[in-house]
Amino acid sequence: MSGPTPSLMEEMTWVEVRDAAAAGLPVVLPIGATEQHGPHLPLNTDCVIPVGIALEVSKRLPLVVAPPVRFGAKSRPLSGGGETFPGTLSLRGPTLIETLHQVLAALVRSGFRRLCVQNWHYENSGYLWEACDMTASEHPDATFVVLDRPLPEFKSDQLAQLFPQGFPGWNVEHAASMETSLMLTLRPDLVRRDQMVDDAAERRPTWEVIPAPDEIVPKSGVLWRPSEGSAEIGRLYLRWAADRLETALRTEFAL
Repeated sequence: MSGPTPSLMEEMTWVEVRDAAAAGLPVVLPIGATEQHGPHLPLNTDCVIPVGIALEVSKRLPLVVAPPVRFGAKSRPLSGGGETFPGTLSLRGPTLIETLHQVLAALVRSGFRRLCVQNWHYENSGYLWEACDMTASEHPDATFVVLDRPLPEFKSDQLAQLFPQGFPGWNVEHAASMETSLMLTLRPDLVRRDQMVDDAAERRPTWEVIPAPDEIVPKSGVLWRPSEGSAEIGRLYLRWAADRLETALRTEFAL
């Protein structure tokens, strides 16, 4: 049987958490979602990926990975397929802000003073800063790093490696090549390869419509081509995303 993963807070004892915080270790709080990712990826994709990135960084420097926040902001039709798919469980903005505020305050109460919120679910982006700002106003001795965008700015040669058949744009990268590649690297056992389908919306306006017309939501929930993903490409994403998180932690926490 395998033992506990040293960096995962949920597998640590309270004594180990106390000692890690007292040693000044940073804590990374992955912010994800429970959201449909097509017929081939699990609902916890947006949690598996940021936890995996944080654990990759834990191989490079000591840190603690807090349990991920598993409920995210409401899925939007053009970026996540929307709320009509069974299994997508979301929070409204004010509820998410307060949830993050309470979790961050508890981490500070546990002794951590270097905190990083690491997002994966796109729709969360507008709420992380406010939650950290609320917590910082109550705990001025703590420092918060907000990583809304988990990926670096890729150069053209990097995009060519990630998208050998051509870069379609990040706006269609939901349950498509990127997330499929990362899941093939991190949790291949959860990828239903026989259920994988390439799909696309009939129409993708550059604005939102409420209620969403049927033609802007692919029936599968897949926004582009997961078939273009691979574990090899996933390892590139993992490395470069870990580089970004590591740089943020080392820079702001003087590690």
